[in-house]
This record gives sequence, structure tokens and C-alpha cells, in this order.
Amino acid sequence: MSILIQNGQVIDPASGLNTRADVAIQHGSILSIGKVDASFKPQQTIDATGCIVMPGLVDACARLGEPGHEHEGMLDSELAAAVAGGVTSVVCPPDTQPVLDEPGLVEMLQFRAARLQLSRVFPLGALTRGLDGEALTPMAELTLAGCIGFSQAEHNMSHNQALQRAMQYAATYGYCIWLRPQDAALGKGVAASGPLATRLGLSGVPVAAETIALHTIIDLMRTSGARVHVCRLSSAAGVELVRQAKAEGLAISADVSIHNLHFTDADMGYFDTRARLTPPLRQQRDRDALREGLKDGTIDVLVSDHTPVEGDAKALPFAQADAGATALEMLLSATLKWAAQSQVDVLRALQVVTSAPAQLLGVRGQGLGQLSVGGPADVCVYNPEASWAVTPEVLRSQSKHTPFAFDMSGSEMVGQVRATLVAGKVAFQS
Repeated sequence: MSILIQNGQVIDPASGLNTRADVAIQHGSILSIGKVDASFKPQQTIDATGCIVMPGLVDACARLGEPGHEHEGMLDSELAAAVAGGVTSVVCPPDTQPVLDEPGLVEMLQFRAARLQLSRVFPLGALTRGLDGEALTPMAELTLAGCIGFSQAEHNMSHNQALQRAMQYAATYGYCIWLRPQDAALGKGVAASGPLATRLGLSGVPVAAETIALHTIIDLMRTSGARVHVCRLSSAAGVELVRQAKAEGLAISADVSIHNLHFTDADMGYFDTRARLTPPLRQQRDRDALREGLKDGTIDVLVSDHTPVEGDAKALPFAQADAGATALEMLLSATLKWAAQSQVDVLRALQVVTSAPAQLLGVRGQGLGQLSVGGPADVCVYNPEASWAVTPEVLRSQSKHTPFAFDMSGSEMVGQVRATLVAGKVAFQS
């Protein structure tokens, strides 16, 4: 199908392009950016007047409800939410039911996603069998099946020797390990340690739970040569450790969730379970450090950390409620809000949700997260001036719980997606 997107402001963080231009699309690829050949006859025209035309967003952490959590989210509903938010590629953690530790399960997930013709899905394979933290999975076979890296999700390794062995093996074959730094013993609380958690009587997760795990990861990186992506930093001390590791030249990258970037533990209010998240919301100094780390490049990627949770699981007392929030549809607006509040240039802001996360996909993500002639036509068109209210009625995700519904500045979000194209096909249009 041939499509012409005209009269838009084209922004491509990967190349630095920021100009008014038309974008011609044919056979799933970008035919031209700028002047369109007179012989090009589009079957569909999208008027992008007053809108930004940018690469489709790449979300490096989104749980999709399948397999095994269909009561919380279905693949079709969550991928529909993704394209409604301008997200054209998502990375799926391996903590599904069953766990993504066999090639057949990975292939089934990708087959189901491809049939829907919505967002692309890039699975992370389980680092250990059943995420038990002990026996390594067949990484070579999982890579051939489509995995772009290996993770323990929220599960810890059984001991440091097992982690060392995994990192040595991954380094040998060039695989990337995605690790959420949290000490198993210290990370069992439900809120960030601090005066607020103490007053509310909630068990705390100290900053040391993150930093102890980070020290271990970084030390083992030095001895193994492994490439590690640190998932969802939450503390100022954690940001500083990653900054030091990068200065040392280690092959480390990191991400932060939109929740930890915008909220603090004070947003828990009186046990509001919409703020029951993993990692927990920390103090303002941590949030400010995370914002600065993302701004200066210490943190490479911003993720939605989309984790759909059913209503009954959120209607429990705070400590018993399931952690997680719907977030795919808020990723773009949350990025723009951070940029405005932190005085970040739009190219840098959009880079952390496009070209930067696309690099984590390796060869499977070549051409994604950028607009280039001959590259895949994964495109997001959004109106930067339009605002929208985060309410359960407008969310397409099967889960409706999000802390953005009680943002201190109200539930209005700036930046409304007008159209999303995946592989040259219109997957969403408002």
C-alpha cells in the first residue's frame, strides 16, 4: 500500500532531522522524505498539518498479558493500546506463564503478535529455566527463535556464582543480559524505605537493595566482559553507579520507567494502590536524579513498564495488591512532559523512546526507531498541542489502573497521537 504523510514537521532523532517535509511510503518502506516524485500516486493521504511526524516509539519493557495472564491483559488489547500510544515495537519480559524458556513458546508469541498486525513484539528469553536462578536456558536456540536478550525479570539468581556463569556464557556468544538490580533479601518490601513508609506502616525497600545488586553486576561485568542492560533504575545512588561504570568503559546501559520519572512516594497518598509499583516510587531527590540522568545520557532509555493488573488485584489493601500499572498509552506524553519540565530538546527527548531503545534490539531492530529512506515505515504522527485526559474510558488496555490518573497537575496529558503506521500499514488513526 502507498501512503503519503504530508504537511508535517518531520523529526528523526537518529539523524538529527527536524524539518517540514512530506513522507512517502510504499510496500512497507519509506520511499522518500521531502520532495515527492510526481509519479508517486498514494492510495491514502494523511494530513499532518500542525503535527509531528516521527519514528514509531520503541518500548523496551511492556508486559502483554499472554501467555498466562489473559485475565489481566490480552495480546490484542495491549497491542491495540500500544499503537494508540504511537508505540510500534515492544520488548516483552520473559515472566509469562509458562516462562519464555523454550523456543516454541517464543515462536508462538511472535506468531500470535504478527497475525494481529499491530506493534512488533521482541521477546526477552528467560536467563534460567523457569526463572529459577540456577540452570541456564538454551540461549543459542532462543536467539534463533527471536529473543533479543535474556532476563530474569523480577526473579533473582539463586547465587552470585550462577550469575557469573550466565554472564560468562553470554559474553562468549555476544548476548545481552537484562537485569533488574534488586537484592533478594532487601527487596521484599512494598514501598520505598523512608519516613512515609514508616508512618504508613508499610514494609520498606531500601536504596541499598538496588546499589548492592548494582555493585555485584558491575564487578561481574569487569571479570566476564558481559554486556548488561540495567532495567528500571529507581535511585540517585543507582544512577551514580551506572555513571561511574560508563566512565570506566564498561558495556552497560540503563533505563527508567515513566512512573519513577514522574512520581514520588508521596503520591501513594493514603494507600492508593495505583502507586503500588515495582520498583517502588522513591523520594523527590531520587526522582530528580533520574530525570537528570536521563537528560545527560547516563540513563539511555525511557520505558513504560506497562504491567496490566486486573481490578480485583488492585482492590486489596496496599501491601497485598499486585504491583503494576497500565502505561503504554502514556509513554509519548510522559516523555514530552519530562522534556518540558527538564528543559530537554525535543530531539534528545524523543531519542530515548526511539533510536536509543532500538539499539538494544541488535540486528533484529535494524532500521527501527528512525526515519530513513529504504527503512521500515514505522511512523507515529502526533499533535504536540493537543491534550487528552487519562481516564479509564479512553484507555484501550484491558487494565485501567495508572498513577497518571491522579497526577498532581491533573490528568491532562499533552501530545495526542493522530496516526500510527507499522510496516507501512495504518494500525491506528484517530
